[in-house]
Order: sequence, then C-alpha cells, then structure tokens
Amino acid sequence: MQNQCAAAGCSSRKSDPQPLFRFPRDPGRCKQWTENCQIPDLMEKSPEELYRYYRLCGKHFETTSVNTDTPNAELKDDAVPTVFDGPNQSHSGQAKRGRDSTKDNETKTTGRKRVKKSEEQIIKEEMQDAPDEEEYKQYLKTLFEVLLLLGEQNIPPTRPTDGQTESSGSSNFQALLEYAMVNGDEVLKKRHNVNNGCCSAEQLQQLIETCEKSIRSKLVQEVKENGFFSLLTDDPVKISGKCLLPVFLRYVDQSNYQRERFVGFLSFEGDVDDLAGNLLSELEGWDLDMEQCRGQAHSFSAPHFKQTRAFAAKVIEKYPRAVISLRSTHALNVTLAGSMSFPGVQLVMSTFRKIEAFFSQSPLLQADFEDAISIFYPDKEEKVNELKEICRTKWTRRQDAFEVALEIIEALLLCVDSVHDNEDMRWTDQVTHNALEISQSLTDFEFIIALVVLKNVMTLTRALGNSLQGSSMDIHFAASTIKAVTQSLKEVSENIDVYHEFWNDEAVNLATTMEVPVKVPRSFSRKHQMEARTLRPESFYKEHLSVPLVNHVLAELTRLFSQDHLMTLRCLSLVPAVIEQYKSTEPEEACIHVFNSDIPNAGTLSAELHCWWVKWSKKGKDETFASNVQETLQVADVKFFPNMLAVLRLVSITPTLALQESSDVAFRRFKTYMETMPDKLKSKSLAVLNLNHDVGLDVDSLVETHAQTYPDVTNGSSTA
Repeated sequence: MQNQCAAAGCSSRKSDPQPLFRFPRDPGRCKQWTENCQIPDLMEKSPEELYRYYRLCGKHFETTSVNTDTPNAELKDDAVPTVFDGPNQSHSGQAKRGRDSTKDNETKTTGRKRVKKSEEQIIKEEMQDAPDEEEYKQYLKTLFEVLLLLGEQNIPPTRPTDGQTESSGSSNFQALLEYAMVNGDEVLKKRHNVNNGCCSAEQLQQLIETCEKSIRSKLVQEVKENGFFSLLTDDPVKISGKCLLPVFLRYVDQSNYQRERFVGFLSFEGDVDDLAGNLLSELEGWDLDMEQCRGQAHSFSAPHFKQTRAFAAKVIEKYPRAVISLRSTHALNVTLAGSMSFPGVQLVMSTFRKIEAFFSQSPLLQADFEDAISIFYPDKEEKVNELKEICRTKWTRRQDAFEVALEIIEALLLCVDSVHDNEDMRWTDQVTHNALEISQSLTDFEFIIALVVLKNVMTLTRALGNSLQGSSMDIHFAASTIKAVTQSLKEVSENIDVYHEFWNDEAVNLATTMEVPVKVPRSFSRKHQMEARTLRPESFYKEHLSVPLVNHVLAELTRLFSQDHLMTLRCLSLVPAVIEQYKSTEPEEACIHVFNSDIPNAGTLSAELHCWWVKWSKKGKDETFASNVQETLQVADVKFFPNMLAVLRLVSITPTLALQESSDVAFRRFKTYMETMPDKLKSKSLAVLNLNHDVGLDVDSLVETHAQTYPDVTNGSSTA
C-alpha cells in the first residue's frame, strides 16, 4: 500500500501534505481515474489491486469533489481526479506519464553501484511493510466468531467487577482469545505480539455495535419481506444510566408462522413534549416501513404513562392503520392498574413487585409464608392448598391478583413481621429490612383501601381479561362483551356514592382486624393540615381514589378496544373450529371488510368467504378442525383461499392474540436478560446480540460491514 501519491512528479508529500484517497473499487470509476492519470503502469492493474495499493492526493481533485462537512476529508461518491500539473500533463488529465520520468526516483545507490528497481519491486516492498488486509480480516473473523459464541451462550464478554472498568485480560472474551492462541491461531498470536494484546476495550465495543446494527438490519429486512407487522414496546429500562424503550416487532413469516423479535432500544430521554416525535424519528431511522404497521401495543408503568401514551398517539397520527391494542403477555387487570398514577394504586403495584422479589430470594421464605397461610385457614385444607399453589407462581401478575392479595394479606403480614423480628437469627439485615418495608406498606390504610377498590372494580373486567388470554373461541366471544363491560363500569360511575360506601366499609373492617388506623394519607395531611383535620377518610378516598379509578378504567378500555381492534378480533370467526361451533350463523363479512385494501382481490371476497364458510361448517366423524389462527394458517387448503390467507395473516399479528409457545420467546428472553444480567454488564448493544443469537449472522458479512464502518482501523492507521 503506497503512502504517497501515485501521480507522476507529485511532491505533495514533501512540500504540501495532502490527504490520500484510495482508487475506487468500481471498475467503471476506476477506469476514469487511471485514464485521467495517464500512467501506463496503472492502466495494467486490476481495480482491486489499485484499490488496495494505490492512492491519489487531494491536489488532483476539484475542491467541489471533497466533502468538507466531515471531520476527516472524504471524497464524494462521484469524484474524479482532473487536476494534474507538470511538464507533460494538463489540467484535463490527458497528458501521459513516461516510464523514464521517474527514473531518478526508482534508483537506489548501494555503495558505488546504482541498482535500478522496477515499480513492481517498490510495490512489493511497500506491501511487505504495510498491514496485510486479508490477515486483518481473518483476525476480525476470529473476534466475531468468539463474540457470537458468547452471545449464543448468553455469556457477557466482560465479567462483573467492583471497579468501574475491567482490564481486557480478565474478560471472558479475552480468555477465549487466549485459548485460541494456545491452540495455534497464528493470526491472533501475531496481533498479540505486535500490540501487546488481541483486542482493546474500544475495539470490543465496536465489534458489539457492528453485531447490533447487522442483526437489526437483518431483522428489519425480514419483516419487510414478509409484509405487515405490529410494533410492541415494554416499560422503559435503565442501562448504563440511560432510560431506554425496548422495542419488539411481530410478523408472520413466509411459512405462515408467527414471529416476534426484539430489535433494540429507543432513547427514552429528553423533553416530554419532544419525546414522542424523537422516538418515532429514531424508529423510522431503522429503515422500518411504518406504512406496513397494522398494530401497536405498549406496556408501561404509571411514571411513563404520559410519555408512552403520547408516543402511541404520535404513531397513529402519522400511521392511522397502526391500531392500538392490548399486549397478550400482560394480564388486562394488571395492565390497567399499572397505568394508573394515583398514589394508592402505585403503592399497591410497587408493593406487589417487592413481594415477588422478596419471596424469590429463598425457598425458606416461601415455606414460612405457606406456614402462615395454614395458620389463618386452620379448618379449610382445600382452600389452604389452593392458596399455596397460587402463591408458588407469580401471582402478582394474574388477572385476579387483587382478590388473591386480599385473601392472603393477613398471612403475608404475619410472615414478614416474623422475618423482621428475626428471633432465630436466620435472616440477613437486608432481608429483614425488606420485610419491614413490606410490613409498613401492608399496614398503611391507603394500601388497604386501594387494594379493596381495585379488587371490586377489576372484578368487572376479570372475565374479559381471562377470555382475551384464552382460546380463539374465547377471544371471539370477548370482542362481543366489551360493550357490556363498559356499560357496567358506567353504571358504577353513575352510582359511585353507593358503591364507594360498600368498598369503604370493606376496607375499614379489614383495617380493624389488622389493627391499622383509618386515616387519610400522611402525604396529604402534611400538605393540607387544616383540611385534613376535618376531612373524613371516606370522602377523601372517594374523590381521590374511587372516582378517578373507575373513570380511568373506562377511558383505557375505550382506547384499547377501538372499533378497528374489535373488528380484527371478530375476524377470528374465520377459524375452522369457531365456524363449526357457530355453523348456523352467517359469515361476519362486515368485519373482514376492514382489510379490503390489504387483500389480493376484494371483488371476490364475498364468494371466497362463502366457500370458506361452507368448507368448515360440517365436521366429519373423528375429524378435528384448527382451533386457532396459527393452526389455520398451516392448513394445506388455505393457499386456495388467497383473501382468507391474507386476512388470517393480518389477524395473526394483532398484539392481543397470544403467540404459540414456540414463537413466544423474544419477550421471555428479554425478561430473563434484564433480571439475570448484572447491572454493570447490561448493554443495549449486547442485549440485541444475546436475544437474537439464533438470527444466523454471516461472519464474512460482519467483517465487511466492520471494515466499512471503521476504515481507519482496517487500514492500519490506528491499532487495536
């Protein structure tokens, strides 16, 4: 590789240092360059050889050909050298360069003897002195192979340390590289000997970022090839001190199987008013075709309620067909409660999280809890066994979580108080402290009445939530019951005085049993001392809890179950088992018309739908029909019904519908990663790699992408 300009007689290196530019790899442009240079030796070289070993300096390009907006000088894509000065050259670049014009530069004196050196010999020596590009690519290939292996095994490249940073020598990544050297990897050995190490922390981060971008690019391309998709997000998380929004995409692949993939994080920081627009812009920057988005679902906790709602509204404002819906991985009642910003409800939800984390620490804690349940139900063995079984699961995420909590609250208090007392010295200070925090929440009247109100209001939506997480038959039926549920909630809202009186009595009775004083929240008392002295707790909680809670549930149900969303769920009537069940009913053609612009031939829809309905209306002896959308998409005959196939694929990406067990891995992997990976080792780029280790990246492509992204490193201008 030359470190000087290839143009004849150019002295830029000596008197006027200029940036050097590679010859282009493109044969057409490379030919233009060589013709303008008029150097016969260069004309004999291949474009690849010119690209690798020859350069022209900036003096030979018009100023308009150089991009000055970047920190380092870069040529524009269409740049061609046209400026050449010299006795045998013109500005047009049509002069010739003679072989003898560089005669003095091609000779070398050894003692008294002057030995001529051909240009080929000079290039050969320069190639020996320059870094070997192919060797460097082999080195990168080894690094990527090791990194992908760690990603597949969900092993972080670095290890958790007490300090802020970790030396590369102690990392898992470095350990595997050293193992490869021991087993004869000569390229790694050479690199290690030259640079006193195989890979710096900075280069490792570059490798990880290359993997992240390549994975996301491949996933987005796959989504594009398969058509429509849905956008899903989860509650923002903190990684390396930054608030990030996890993003998933759901689509149906070419084999008609549901797929859901984690594609990365969006920055969830900045001014609230601009955040929604920034999130959408960053999402579009991933090259997603948002015009193909047909659904969106966002799971969030109360602190992020306004920002996430604004983002969802921004998406639907620009892409009206991205229908807002519920996410199947979250119970409806827990989703509704989690989005409430009322202090009492937030206290309940935060306490639930503490309870789940507390009892997951040790089987002994769980055993103590179950013993406490037995104490409070001494003569009800069946009830005790049922509650114990429930409490061995993540019961705080169930549809009936608030009912379960009220049934076990006294046993729970007995257990955590016993742990806090720690009379037998079994527990650490941290465990006893956590027990005290839970005990303080359970004995706060604000917690008790909020739990009671949640239980009574969510009783009205519990059956709906159960149906939405049930079979296709259940979901199809649930779409017809939304109106009845909202009507019941409106009735409660209109008669809130009566309902709240019952709820308040229930809460006061429980508080009396638990010896908890009935009072307004301490935070309110401090801010409004005079008013708090005369204000009755019953009135306070009606205005600040019951009324807004019922109204919030009503508003959220209306938002989550728009007409388009309900029409999509009603399209589950196309599932053969549902058709067979309702064989006396006419096809629900009106619902399917919502997809008229997305199906192959809307003109034949009615006839095709009728044939489809007739096909599945009668079931033969011992014959079984597909019972959900996924099974229906795998029916062999579905290919003969192109409109039905298109509609079923669109219904299948609806976030409300649960994924098949084999497809529902992205969210579980994400939760596992966030719960098990130490905070010091969490990385937004590594998460994409770890959670998509099965994407099947081509290592050679990764090397090429990395070389293009970091050309200075590839060219040897900086070391690892």
